[in-house]
Amino acid sequence: MILDPNMASATDPCSFSSFSKCVTKHLNLTYHVDFDSHVIKAKVALTVEVLVDNFTSLTLDTKDLKVSKVTANGQAAKFTLGPKHSFMGTPLEITLPFDLSRGQHVIVEVTYETAPSASALQWLTPEQTAGKKHPYLFSQCQATHCRSMVPCQDTPAMKHTYYAQVSVPKELVAVMSAVRDGQEPDPQDSSRAIYRFRQPVPMPSYLIAIVVGALESREIGPRSRVWSEKEFVDKAAFEFSETETMLKTAEDLAGPYVWGQYDILVLPPSFPYGGMENPCLTFATPTLLAGDRSLSNVIAHEISHSWTGNLVTNKTWEHFWLNEGHTVYLERMIGRSMESEQFRQFKAMGGWKDLQESVNTFGANNPLTNLVPNMNEVDPDDAFSSVPYEKGFALLYHLEELMGGPEVFMGFVKSYIQMFAYSSVTTEEWKKYLFTYFKNKTKEGDLGNFSEVDMKTLSTHQLIEFLSLLLQEDPLPLSHVKRMQEVYRLNALNNAEIRFRWLRLCVKSKWEDAVPMALKMATEQGRMKFTRPLFKEVYNFDKYREEAVRVFIAHRAAMHPVTSNLVAKDLKVDTGKST
Repeated sequence: MILDPNMASATDPCSFSSFSKCVTKHLNLTYHVDFDSHVIKAKVALTVEVLVDNFTSLTLDTKDLKVSKVTANGQAAKFTLGPKHSFMGTPLEITLPFDLSRGQHVIVEVTYETAPSASALQWLTPEQTAGKKHPYLFSQCQATHCRSMVPCQDTPAMKHTYYAQVSVPKELVAVMSAVRDGQEPDPQDSSRAIYRFRQPVPMPSYLIAIVVGALESREIGPRSRVWSEKEFVDKAAFEFSETETMLKTAEDLAGPYVWGQYDILVLPPSFPYGGMENPCLTFATPTLLAGDRSLSNVIAHEISHSWTGNLVTNKTWEHFWLNEGHTVYLERMIGRSMESEQFRQFKAMGGWKDLQESVNTFGANNPLTNLVPNMNEVDPDDAFSSVPYEKGFALLYHLEELMGGPEVFMGFVKSYIQMFAYSSVTTEEWKKYLFTYFKNKTKEGDLGNFSEVDMKTLSTHQLIEFLSLLLQEDPLPLSHVKRMQEVYRLNALNNAEIRFRWLRLCVKSKWEDAVPMALKMATEQGRMKFTRPLFKEVYNFDKYREEAVRVFIAHRAAMHPVTSNLVAKDLKVDTGKST
């Protein structure tokens, strides 16, 4: 049996919790929101499924939480808080009072309190709200801040359902990223009310969200309401009136909307993002209520996340482009359906400029401009930029052009969503599925098809022409040129025209073994037709750029002055006389 390489190292560089030993299936939250002390007094019961035998302990992510008690299946459990990490918080190590075997479940209950400075929570004074009368609380858990309001396996690799009951002052209203499940007076305190919520669709911890404030709502569609302070609510209802049309357009493109309700909450001005795709309750900035067209883009983007991000999720934050690149692609496809292809192209042009700006800000060689950056000891907040959004979109748009256009490629995106719905994926899994879906169009075919006989029927002129045609295409996969050498033994051919093209092809495919052979051919004869392109090809192979320059400088004295000057220009070497 071959193990999935992505599962073998079931860890996340941004989480202390290992998801190879156990997985959270459900959270049951009990919240008491205290506006006087700016804390939430809380209890969470985690239903955990065990994946290994002799299971005796687990680690949860926490950040600035005051933990007072832990139980496992109702029995007291020992716990310790490890050392605090700069951005990952503090591991909560729990030792169970019993052993468990693979396949068993345990309910771990943690009683705790959040800190007034919890990074997920913003507490607003009445003066900071539109109404100026009541305080306000909202959360923002993406990427790794849920651990400051819930002890949990705070990784997008983990998906679970949740239930919550929230006690708040009775003049305020609570809403969460879940379906509303009723309200009642708080039996412990007549000045408070309890709101209940259920989220039956498994989702990652970063999508847990809570808002408490003097909220009102208006219906804007058969499955949508808009929520805000009363000062904004009617304007918001008017501005978001296209929501149902967008939802239906998205369903036509990507498949059924599985979250039931799609509400929008307009936050106070201090909310740090344009929008946040919390399930059942998209958060939106009040800057959208300016009556311009940016509104529809943000809502189309957040609606799209219902499929790409919330339903199919990046397994770790290194693969964030899977969430955002696909969401931008789907958002622009919604724009294409509702407006036109020109509108989509126009938005893509703006996105490309945003990408250039991000790359310039980071620096072109900064690893955070990679589509899949290494997040070891990197705070995801520091890595946040338009790169995963727009570089991700650019890759998908490029593939769309290669594979046959928007309709063809949207077929792949829809199929990818259906294939990985309710799970978390890596770039490798996405790529493997892409190659499977387009197997008839990919160059990565069966390498067993190469055979010695292929070349026997070709004349020298035909072989030269065949290699010339290959040089006009995108670089061949390295596996292919290696297989060509294995079967056809092209390295052994001395015909200069064939050798020249073959070595260029190898270097273009980044085959390191070909570099010394290419440089040897470039220097052992002086014909510009061969020498210049060979030097240029090696120079374009980043890893060997300096080697190309070094070999040229060592041999330039023996070259014809015209050749020497032109190669020097190609390699950006000083063209002054060599000493």
